[in-house]
Amino acid sequence: MNAPSSYHQILITEHGDADALQWVESAPLPVPGPGEVRVRVVAASASFTDIMVRKGIYSGVDAELPYPPGYDMVGVVDALGPGVTGIKPGQRVADLTVWGAYTEYMLRPAEALVPVPDGLAADDAVVLVLSYLTAYQMLFRTADVKPEQVVLIHGASGAVGTALAQLGRVAGLKMYGTASTGKQDYVRALGVAPIDYQTEDFTARIMEQTDGAGVNVVFDAVGVDNFKRSYNVLAPGGVLVTYGLYKASLSEDSRIGVAWPFVKMLWQMKWWDWFPEDDKRVTFYSIQSQREAEPDWFRDDLAALFELALEGNLDPQIWKRLPLRDAAEAHRLIESGAVRGKIVLEVSPDPVN
Repeated sequence: MNAPSSYHQILITEHGDADALQWVESAPLPVPGPGEVRVRVVAASASFTDIMVRKGIYSGVDAELPYPPGYDMVGVVDALGPGVTGIKPGQRVADLTVWGAYTEYMLRPAEALVPVPDGLAADDAVVLVLSYLTAYQMLFRTADVKPEQVVLIHGASGAVGTALAQLGRVAGLKMYGTASTGKQDYVRALGVAPIDYQTEDFTARIMEQTDGAGVNVVFDAVGVDNFKRSYNVLAPGGVLVTYGLYKASLSEDSRIGVAWPFVKMLWQMKWWDWFPEDDKRVTFYSIQSQREAEPDWFRDDLAALFELALEGNLDPQIWKRLPLRDAAEAHRLIESGAVRGKIVLEVSPDPVN
């Protein structure tokens, strides 16, 4: 099939609210250079990180306005640049793009792409790229969990929380999770004992449920003010895995709201490192930093997730599917706190369906 002369994108025209996302037509199609591949995007996910990118408070973006957001994608190889081997047109691939995936066509380094198996739908595969890979690496690379260990998942109904729960069940963990009143049944169905953060003190509940022993691991993306409380429910030798800083990202002045918690968090972590009261550990996880440090882990871990999904051990939770042009609505839904699981932006037909 011949490539079109133009294509559509969602562009961030200025940093701000969801109205800053504009549906535009662009031309001509990008041409792959040496070592590059042009991909026809099939699906992208809408994530909280995309909102941080839209607001201009995510440090991992090196583009100038206007540009498309989009942290991950699954697509079909459309054209090869000079020198590309080991990949062919028509092959389905996935990538962690960080920005740029809200588009019908994009260029990616060939070495960054991970093959998507034929038996896995693009919508399901794209859910695994950011949220499930984040969960997988926090569980098995950062925390190194073992069967029968006890963990606490903050935001258990969200995209990463859902992934942690499903992978935790595969790993044989006992899980507690915080969630709002209306999401208790959803969390319980994931195999997680819910704690209503709106009406309960999670520290008291955890210590009561564990007979004062605490938990082996806490996964906390709420914010620095929550970290100390999470640290307090750790058992000796336990680890607090922090990531995201979602609460700070929703503050009225997000540029200050994100920067100050990072400073505050680093100070606290330094304090714990230099004046340890026990052998508990605190670490901060970033999928982008992890990929830069260990690129082979990204490829291996994502391939492992694809296999777990094919085997039926994972059920990628898609809360809603929206066409790409409705990306602004997806962002509004995420910011409202209504989402359970993931929103997938459908961009073009999936050749496996």
